[in-house]
Amino acid sequence: MSEAAPPPAELTRMVKARPLPADPVIIEASAAECAALARRFGLGAVESLRAEVALEPKARAIRATGRLRAAIMQPCAISGEDFPNVIDEPIDLRFVEDHQRPAADNTVIEIELAADDCDEIAYTGDMFDLGEAVAQTLGLAIDPYAEGPNADAARQAAGIVKEGEQDGPLAALLAGLKKD
Repeated sequence: MSEAAPPPAELTRMVKARPLPADPVIIEASAAECAALARRFGLGAVESLRAEVALEPKARAIRATGRLRAAIMQPCAISGEDFPNVIDEPIDLRFVEDHQRPAADNTVIEIELAADDCDEIAYTGDMFDLGEAVAQTLGLAIDPYAEGPNADAARQAAGIVKEGEQDGPLAALLAGLKKD
C-alpha cells in the first residue's frame, strides 16, 4: 500500500537558502489562497493576508523576521456568527537545515530553551517554504475564544451568565461590597 501524498500547502512561497534575497520578501495571498486558508483554519473568510519578511543568515540557520497582517472573518466563540477581525502579528522564525538539527534518539533529556530556540522550522534541500511558515503564523495568531459583537445577546438568549455577573439577592450583596 503506498502512502498518500500530503495535500498541497495553501500558501507556498519557496525561497532559495543560498543566496538569500537581499530585500524583504513580500507575501500577498491570492483570492484562491485566502479561500484555502479560510477552509484550513475554519474561518468564514480570509479577506487579505500580507507578510513582509527579512531573511538573515545565522550560524546553522536562517532567521526570518517581519510582520503578518491579515483581515479575517472568524466565528464568535459564543454565537458562532462570523465577525471581522484584524491580525497584526510579528514574525520571528528560524529555518534550520534538517541535517544541522541533532539526531533524534529515544533518550529523554530535559533542556532549557532560549528565545532563539523557539519557532524553529526544519527544511531539506536548498529551499524552504516561507509561505507555509506565514500560514502557520496566521493559524497561531487566531484567537479561538474571540467574541463577536453579538456575544452578550447570545449569552442572554441562552441564559448563560458571564463570570462575575449574577442576579438575585447574593448579586446585590456582592455589588454592595464591591462599592466599599
